Amino acid sequence: MLPSNRNRQQPRAGRSWSFSEMDFSDPKRKPRFLSKLVMLAFLTAMCILMLTHPQYHSSCPSVFAVREPGVTHVLVTGGAGYIGSHAALRLLTDSYRVTIVDNLSRGNIGAIKVLQKLFPQPGRLQFIYADLGDAKSVNRIFSENAFDAVMHFAAVAYVGESTLEPLRYYHNITANTLVVLEAMAAHGVKTLIYSSTCATYGEPEKMPITEETPQVPINPYGKAKKMAEEIILDFSKSADLAVMILRYFNVIGSDPEGRLGEAPRPELREHGRISGACFDAALGIIPGLKVKGTDYETPDGTCIRDYIDVTDLVDAHVKALDKAQRGKVGIYNVGTGKGRSVKEFVDACKKATGADIKIDYFPRRPGDYAEVYSDPTKINRDLNWTAQRTDLLESLRVAWRWQKLHRSGYGAPLAATI
Repeated sequence: MLPSNRNRQQPRAGRSWSFSEMDFSDPKRKPRFLSKLVMLAFLTAMCILMLTHPQYHSSCPSVFAVREPGVTHVLVTGGAGYIGSHAALRLLTDSYRVTIVDNLSRGNIGAIKVLQKLFPQPGRLQFIYADLGDAKSVNRIFSENAFDAVMHFAAVAYVGESTLEPLRYYHNITANTLVVLEAMAAHGVKTLIYSSTCATYGEPEKMPITEETPQVPINPYGKAKKMAEEIILDFSKSADLAVMILRYFNVIGSDPEGRLGEAPRPELREHGRISGACFDAALGIIPGLKVKGTDYETPDGTCIRDYIDVTDLVDAHVKALDKAQRGKVGIYNVGTGKGRSVKEFVDACKKATGADIKIDYFPRRPGDYAEVYSDPTKINRDLNWTAQRTDLLESLRVAWRWQKLHRSGYGAPLAATI
């Protein structure tokens, strides 16, 4: 609050307050002049503070800083990314209060703008540009917001890239998860839904993969996620947390109503999901599709994966949030229970796009494994969740509709939009 002017001594009527008089004609007034300079400096500092810290604009606390009966406030880390933005959309549709924190290194400001346009009402959605590697910023975010739960999606998530930049993956996934947990502990946030991956299992000897399958990851991405899981489990033993760890398989598809989609940065496309590469080839953005590995011990020689639609995936997250209980940890595979080969996937993509996609074959990608698909029995039983969108061709058709309308993703890069 700015100082009041009521008690300041006012100049006598008719008296001139010229600078020459204040500076030179009355030596006794020098202390008053100095006090005015101090006051001017103070007011200037306060103005700068108000301009650079919007929370000081009003003495009323933000609605996001206050717990409201019947409203669950969820922090969605990485909420500008492909999966995180779809999760935020579902939470907002279900009347949750949502705060998205993202540094936009992999996410899209365009996805945030779509969500803000859909949910403009006060107290529904806020976006905070921040890096989870900055512990001070994360702690400040928690201190200024009343979170009830955290959905932690933020991560770098490309298997091939992780073999090239392992330290980046350990820092971004494992270390940043530790920062989030420390902030949760400091501010009493007791519910965590953690986005993990089937990559923590590595290449199991038996299929399908259950939650009891040994975790023996074979690439830095899977190893970093497993380390983060172990930290969460150790912390939960003494912190009375409600924890849900969801290990999901290969994500495809997009919002059925066409509001959101997958839009990786151009320089990352070669590391991205096969669906993105198929669409890029169909659009002519790249000359053809690179299939890496044709000599695996599978029926057609290509990798086998369990493809889960993103709409089903976020449904599993919301059900996990609803079922989370203090003092308990739930670990679940999120998949369809059916494996499809890369060749099958490419054939479906050709049908979905109607394009004659050129296929080039290359050696195996470092860190990849031959066959991975889930046994979803546990999540079916405990969370009453079952994948509904299991038609691979239809999921690709839905995603293709968005891609055709968004050839350049969500639009201009961050520098041109903020």
